[in-house]
This record gives sequence, C-alpha cells and structure tokens, in this order.
Amino acid sequence: MSVTIYHNPACGTSRNTLEMIRQSGETPEVIEYLKSPPSRARLIELIRAMGITVRALLREKGTPYAELGLADSKWSDDQLLDFMQAHPILINRPIVVTAKGTKLCRPSEAVLDLLEHPVTSFVKEDGEAVASAKP
Repeated sequence: MSVTIYHNPACGTSRNTLEMIRQSGETPEVIEYLKSPPSRARLIELIRAMGITVRALLREKGTPYAELGLADSKWSDDQLLDFMQAHPILINRPIVVTAKGTKLCRPSEAVLDLLEHPVTSFVKEDGEAVASAKP
C-alpha cells in the first residue's frame, strides 16, 4: 500500500502519526510540507479528498492566522488558499493519503483507519496509550 504523509517534524501529532504508519509496516513517502508545500491544485485535491472545507484545513495555533485576520468570514476559499500558499504553516497537519482515503490525522490515531495493518497499541510521545479497535 502506498502511504503519503504531509509532515512537520516539529509537530508531536505529526511525529506520532508517522511512527504509527512506520510501525504498521509501511514505508511512507514523507513530504515536509513547510520545505516542499503542495501546489495549489494539490491542496485543492487534498481538501476535496478529505471532504472538508478550505477553512477547516487552516491551522490557527503557532501561525500568522490572527495577524492576518483569517477568522473574518470575508475571506473566500480562493483567498484562504492564497494565504496557505504564501504561508504553508497555515496548513494543518498531518495529512495522510492511502488507498483507503485521505484524512487530516488529528488526533494522530485517526491514521489507524487508513492503514492496511494498523498497530494494535501505541504509546504517544506524551505517554498516552492508543489502542486500535481492529484486532
């Protein structure tokens, strides 16, 4: 199975998600989206595949979200995409793409539904234990 993760190594959720993918036996394509941001077209594809709105992909914490006034509903989807292209840190993460679907994996255990052989148990960096519903 092909697995792609749009990853930020500085993010604990992203690191936990990546480790769960690796422990499932997959060797994912890791795209550090801050270094290699997705194109506008790819971003639109990802949003459509996830079945979410453009606004739902915006990350507020640790970004220029507030300074740019992005909470204001005046911004169109096209404008929000422009902001994400100009400031990739505004793209929430991690996004995981597999044959089973595409998902914003927050919390990190959301990735389990996308994997062929998900781990049955995992301990996150913060010590929280995660158990898969699948045997």
